[in-house]
Amino acid sequence: MNENITLKRSTLWKISTFVFAALFVISIFTGGFRSSGNGTITGGGGGVRELPSIPTGIASVSAEDYVDDDPFIGNKNAPITMIEFSDFQCPFCKRFREQTFDQLKAQYIDTGKVKFVYRDFPLHSIHPMAGKAAEAGECADDQGKFWEYHDKIFEGQSVWASSGVSVFKQYAQELGLDSKKFNDCLDSGKYKNEVEKDLSDATKTGGQGTPYFLIGNQPVSGAQPFSAFQQAIESQL
Repeated sequence: MNENITLKRSTLWKISTFVFAALFVISIFTGGFRSSGNGTITGGGGGVRELPSIPTGIASVSAEDYVDDDPFIGNKNAPITMIEFSDFQCPFCKRFREQTFDQLKAQYIDTGKVKFVYRDFPLHSIHPMAGKAAEAGECADDQGKFWEYHDKIFEGQSVWASSGVSVFKQYAQELGLDSKKFNDCLDSGKYKNEVEKDLSDATKTGGQGTPYFLIGNQPVSGAQPFSAFQQAIESQL
């Protein structure tokens, strides 16, 4: 009898271990990084779902109410305002830039239907260089080169994540920015408070991880497929 009980417990342990491992892997590949609600960050965010997700406890939210003086592209009077709260060190944000952004730009931003605003949402606890990368983007914006810098910093994500601030300065030089102005801006922490304000607004509107979007009055979380963004936009046009 004891031998049979031992065997069953062993089997249950193996099954439990397998299920836990499977859930862990799924969490990594579901589209974004999010807060678990207790201050820690876990994998997740709904990358495979086509329906946008609405943050718990948020009755209504409007992107127009959270447009700061941050960089944007598109018609400033477009019928739909879309805000991306993003983390330059987040691989899912990089995925959005590489796999979805250009299609959104061609179909909705360039056609005057969407005003696209970029705001910072650095997840400091797991991305130690994200805050400084966000500041670097703000410093590039001072010289009118935010979007070029935005693309370059995502392209080099795996490089500067381990190399530090010197790479941010190198990128500025490669883009033809005034190196002294850029370096002084970055070294002084001129935009640290601005970056933290963006982060605060992201969490205030229900953002629990990156990337996080406000599309008109519709929050969308994770590196969703294009169809999810299309659905949110078309439903409000």
